[in-house]
Amino acid sequence: MISYLVNKGSPLFWLSFHVALGVICTITPWVLIGWFYIVFLSSLFLYVSKNQIPVIYLIFLIAYSTSFELLARMSGTSPYIPYELGKYILFALLIVGILRGYRSGHIGWIMLVLLLPALLIDEAGTATLKNIIFNLVGPINVALAVIFFRQLNLGEKDLFSLVRLLIYPLVSVLAYTIIKTPDLDNVEYTLNANFAASGGFGTNQVSTALGLGAFLVFLFFRYKYKLTGYRWLDLILLFAFVFRGLMTFSRGGMIGGALGIITVFLLSLIYYPQNHVYNKAKTIFFVLIISTMLTATFFYANRMTGGLLLLRYQGETPGTLRGTREKTLNTITANRLKIFLDDIALWRQFPFLGTGVGASSYLRESSRGYNSHTEISRLLAEHGIFGLVYVILLFRLGIYIFRNQCRIPIGAVFIAFYVIALFTTFHAATRTYISPLLFGLSLLTINSDPGGDVTIDND
Repeated sequence: MISYLVNKGSPLFWLSFHVALGVICTITPWVLIGWFYIVFLSSLFLYVSKNQIPVIYLIFLIAYSTSFELLARMSGTSPYIPYELGKYILFALLIVGILRGYRSGHIGWIMLVLLLPALLIDEAGTATLKNIIFNLVGPINVALAVIFFRQLNLGEKDLFSLVRLLIYPLVSVLAYTIIKTPDLDNVEYTLNANFAASGGFGTNQVSTALGLGAFLVFLFFRYKYKLTGYRWLDLILLFAFVFRGLMTFSRGGMIGGALGIITVFLLSLIYYPQNHVYNKAKTIFFVLIISTMLTATFFYANRMTGGLLLLRYQGETPGTLRGTREKTLNTITANRLKIFLDDIALWRQFPFLGTGVGASSYLRESSRGYNSHTEISRLLAEHGIFGLVYVILLFRLGIYIFRNQCRIPIGAVFIAFYVIALFTTFHAATRTYISPLLFGLSLLTINSDPGGDVTIDND
């Protein structure tokens, strides 16, 4: 079925289909449940049953199926589609790929082994299977993604087919959010995250998805591909993602998307100003035009919110505006810094083996009971010295990606994937599919053949 999404029908048709899917999900989850299983089971069966099918087929299936995680949560498909769909699907499909022989990322095996000792430790006495799965599957998926994706290569056109598949479910999320949100003029804006403007669902997750969607649509502009078939319609979609993401008042996801765009801009200007797509002057002009339009979108949204959006991004709170609370890095990060520092304190207390998987939230002094939003500090607190080595290896992968991709025009995409993945771990840990998947995709490489649409025999 994945082959039909890539090769059959126009992109505009499939985008319209996914808009309709998002709208229908506001009424009933059953259409989404049916569509998901038709695509997933038929595609997985075809891949497993036919040895000659190229690995790009599995990569397409991973990208498309895991991207339904948020839409499934928003539309209430559990238990028919698991609440943490992305974790389970990504884990299962990566295992399938590794068993089929795609396992060149040897550093990933080391990362995987480093996670095991913490399974034997439980300093809080609260270990349960549910708690272990909640906290451990994310970093396990990162390790598996490294094993599977490293040294896999694809053509440039195949890369944009992959990006298009990532966008489709995010378009459904955008449509769902628009339909479920009341008239924005009637929304009551405060300096807190805005659940009404995020369709009544978790603002951090919705913002992260919309910010990623904005970045992915931007890539089609940067590299002169057409997403819908019409430039003007692509532009509308880009600013729809940006505008609706801003209106959630959740900053992390939008900052992540912006960092991806900035990464591509900077690499374009510094490393390859005379590339085959733009000369230096055109690149600078493109940067100025897009930057101006994105900035204008921000200030339009700020005007709609009576200036509260800008205050939100400046880290202000009702207390700081009244003068009853000091504006600090902790208030700016919505108490994430406090949790981070509490994790570091636990690491100092249990430096070698850590507290054990999932135990940190029960042992922190000032942030007891809160899930860690920063994966790096959680790894240190719960895995000790092994978590530190895991983190070092993760950063080493970033250096490897930068060195190998920075001077290649299309390589900026992979560096940006890594940047977004890493930043997301600082505000959403690895509890969603985004960080593990983007860490994996950042390790892909472009082969010398530009590639074309992948044709797969469905007989």
